[in-house]
Amino acid sequence: MDPVAPRVTRAAVWTADGIELRRVAVPDLGPGDTLVRVCLATVCGSDLHTVSGRRPGPCPSVLGHEAVGDVVTGPMAGRRVVWSVTVSCGRCARCAGGRTAKCTSVRKVGHESFDGDWPLSGGYADHIVLPAGATIVVVPESIPDRVAAPAACATATVMAALEAAGPVAGRRVLICGAGMLGVAAAAACDEAGADVRVADIDPRRRELAGRFGGAPDTGGRIDVAIDFSGASTAVSAALGRLDVGGVLVLAGSVLPAPAVEVDPERVVRQWLTITGVHNYEPRHLEQAVRFLERTRGRYPWADVVADPVGLDRLSTVLTPAPPGILRASVAP
Repeated sequence: MDPVAPRVTRAAVWTADGIELRRVAVPDLGPGDTLVRVCLATVCGSDLHTVSGRRPGPCPSVLGHEAVGDVVTGPMAGRRVVWSVTVSCGRCARCAGGRTAKCTSVRKVGHESFDGDWPLSGGYADHIVLPAGATIVVVPESIPDRVAAPAACATATVMAALEAAGPVAGRRVLICGAGMLGVAAAAACDEAGADVRVADIDPRRRELAGRFGGAPDTGGRIDVAIDFSGASTAVSAALGRLDVGGVLVLAGSVLPAPAVEVDPERVVRQWLTITGVHNYEPRHLEQAVRFLERTRGRYPWADVVADPVGLDRLSTVLTPAPPGILRASVAP
């Protein structure tokens, strides 16, 4: 073990009975592994789905996949970084084809068994081990921790969704769902010069999206729709509003939901594109950090992340955030 690395750390372990704060041995690192001291982790909606039983996941485990921290070991020691959700092999056909997020042996930060060979896999801990194959991106000093942490999931996923949508400058873009991903997408499309509309059933979230460049949706034809809601009714409505050459990007349908009817003739005659995005590629994490740096003074990123609680109070923030807040946060 590196002489500067601790031998024991703390981790908030999710069990069938809740969260247990445990002292955990820091394992010996393998070739290419990196030990990071977590500075701040944000609470993604998928973690809320896990603890509420809506999404299956390994148990026990250390949750948390949106985080920022300081590298403890290796050539990047001392640098403040964010890291990818997915860890790929880099060798399989999917990786070779540019789909590393769908690697045939993919492992995921915050989604692995605590009893397996990667116990310190989540951000709700004092330290996390990043195996070889994880993408690590340095965070500029100008970006606060609470702004940087969501880059590892929400903002990077938005970058992937916008790539799938194609150029949006001058186009009518509808964002469905005004959670963290939705407001980040509104800001990204606004910065790119799109006419951005936002739809959400919660009027407070629609109002919040306005601070990120998204005007309330008033109906009518659209050129691009990006869905983060996962609601079949929203997806169907957006699909029905696409103009000729329109693009529908699905990024929020990560839980079972009713099927959506698609008219193949309309897709053909109107030259429509329907595509899905799940997770992201290394370039998208790099783009997310650059985007946050460029827009740190333009949009109120820090305002939508709550002040952090300590690791021993993690269970108190594994619930939906209060109005006006899109992410709870934990500072180990």
